[in-house]
Amino acid sequence: MLRQKGRGVRVCKPVATGAIASHGHLVSEDTLLLAEAAGQADLAAVTPWPFLEPAAPSVAAQLHGVTLKVAQLAIAVRGCVSPGSVLLVEGIGGLLCPLSDRETVADLVKSLGLPLVVVARSALGTLNHTLLTLEVARGRGLVVAGVVVSETTPVQGVAEENNAHEMGRLGVPVLAVMPYGGEPSALDQVDWWQLAGN
Repeated sequence: MLRQKGRGVRVCKPVATGAIASHGHLVSEDTLLLAEAAGQADLAAVTPWPFLEPAAPSVAAQLHGVTLKVAQLAIAVRGCVSPGSVLLVEGIGGLLCPLSDRETVADLVKSLGLPLVVVARSALGTLNHTLLTLEVARGRGLVVAGVVVSETTPVQGVAEENNAHEMGRLGVPVLAVMPYGGEPSALDQVDWWQLAGN
C-alpha cells in the first residue's frame, strides 16, 4: 500500500527458520513475500540468516554451528535502510523467542529502536497472548505503535467476533482488523508513514 502511494519501502526479516533450498540457496516463504511486496530482489539482504529447520532461531542456528548475536542482526537490519523509505522489519516467533542463549527478539527490537506493531490473531486465547506481549514490550521499554488483529480463520464464535473490541476496551491500541480472506483495505486506514516516524 505504501508503494502504491509512492512511498519507498525496504524490508528485512533478519532470521527465518523453516526455509527451503532454492537454486542453491535457502529461502523462506516469508522472505519471498516480503521481497515481492517491497520490490526488493536481493533475498540475502532481506533475510541474511535463513535456516532449514523449523525451530526457534537459537536452535536452528546451533544446528549449523552459528551463534546469532543481536549486534550483528542489528547491523544487517540497518544495512537495509534507504533514505526516504520506510523500513519494515518482521520478527520471528514473538518477543521472547530466543535468538541466542541470552538474547531474544525483544533485545533486537530494543537495539533497533523502531516502533513495534504487534500482529495478533483473533481466535480464542488472543487476549491473554496479546496482553502478555504488550506487558513484555512495556517492561523492556519498547515503543508499541499498536496492534493489528488478523483473522487467520473464518469467524467461528464469540471470541473471534469480540476480541478486537475487547482489546480496545482494555486499552490496547488496535490499529486495524484484517478480515479473513478479505482484502487488507483495513490497513489502508492507518497512517503507516506517520507511525514509522516519517
